[in-house]
Amino acid sequence: MKVRTEARREAIINEATDLFCELGFERTSMSEIAKRLGGSKTTLYGYFASKEVLFEAVIQQIGDSHLDSALKDLLDSEQFQIEDALFRFGMAMTILINDPKALAVYRMVIAESGRSEIGKKFYKIGPQRVIDALNEFITHALEKGILRGCEPSVAARHFLFLIKSESEHHLFECDPPDLKEEEIRDMVIRATDVFMAAYMSSSYTPIFK
Repeated sequence: MKVRTEARREAIINEATDLFCELGFERTSMSEIAKRLGGSKTTLYGYFASKEVLFEAVIQQIGDSHLDSALKDLLDSEQFQIEDALFRFGMAMTILINDPKALAVYRMVIAESGRSEIGKKFYKIGPQRVIDALNEFITHALEKGILRGCEPSVAARHFLFLIKSESEHHLFECDPPDLKEEEIRDMVIRATDVFMAAYMSSSYTPIFK
């Protein structure tokens, strides 16, 4: 009896990620993934019961690798000014949503959402975690009187959409350009300034020049 290992599981997810990005969800098969890995479908199914379950693992890995440190940094950011904390988080998120693999996976999720539960699971793994963290962060800022009265979950969604707004069109481009760090920085500064101007408890003067 073969023993499952975490290293083998990670190798399967990594190979599946590349294949999903290359062929798309519909054209990727468990047979092709097993072939690329040089193993059998029986071994592959021993780790993942279906292509859908494997795709969920791909989504989870991409989210964890990019989100975990960013979410922790946001929620542990009391030593920073609120603008600085949001800016740092916005940088991490903008880099993530413009990552080629993340874009490819997002496109596949949208395509599959009308046919399966993949969209719901993606939302729970990614966007919902972000909104929950921002909700908690904004709630603390409200308790300290830094932000004016608002519904934290709504404000969280506003900030998330602000940082996505200037690059969202890349989702619909066949070969979107690689964004330079300076471009991302300027996008996030503008998003942070708009958010703070809308929600600051008193007259807001941008800290970024």
